[in-house]
Amino acid sequence: MGTIQVKDKQFAPLISEEEILRQVKRVASEINRDYAGKNPLFLSVLNGSFMFSSDLMKEITIPCNISFVKLSSYEGTSSTGKIKEVIGLKESIENRHVIILEDLVDTGLTMKNTLESLGAHNPASLNVCVLLCKPGKLQVPLDLKYVALNISDDFIVGYGLDYDGWGRNIREIYQIVK
Repeated sequence: MGTIQVKDKQFAPLISEEEILRQVKRVASEINRDYAGKNPLFLSVLNGSFMFSSDLMKEITIPCNISFVKLSSYEGTSSTGKIKEVIGLKESIENRHVIILEDLVDTGLTMKNTLESLGAHNPASLNVCVLLCKPGKLQVPLDLKYVALNISDDFIVGYGLDYDGWGRNIREIYQIVK
């Protein structure tokens, strides 16, 4: 894992694919234990969580369902900070045990709003499973039940996370070189 270039920026290695997969397996084991007999519904938030969701689901051994959703919070080119719509939610989540799969939580504002929006649909339980958390950037208290890795506040790319639409296909996670 050497330094790479994505568009006009340089990125240095941060987390190897082996470490990512080890932590995904650990989190899956915790979910398998906690949700035995509950048949959870996983909601994978696109686009960034597609790799994480795929690798996690390979390790889930309990009966479950998965669905893919997008969040709409934009007006024009800027975020309103509020979730306007959960796009693609076709299943009823009423009385279901729901686990949101997210690639990254930094300020926590989007996740807080997502939890409020989905909570209005009366799930039996609603928890978050996140690949990466930036605890130093959190602006709101969140109960993140499953966190694969805590990282610094640096900008990252790879393993589903992008820089201006590029780099999602990189197997490892890299941080920006300042």
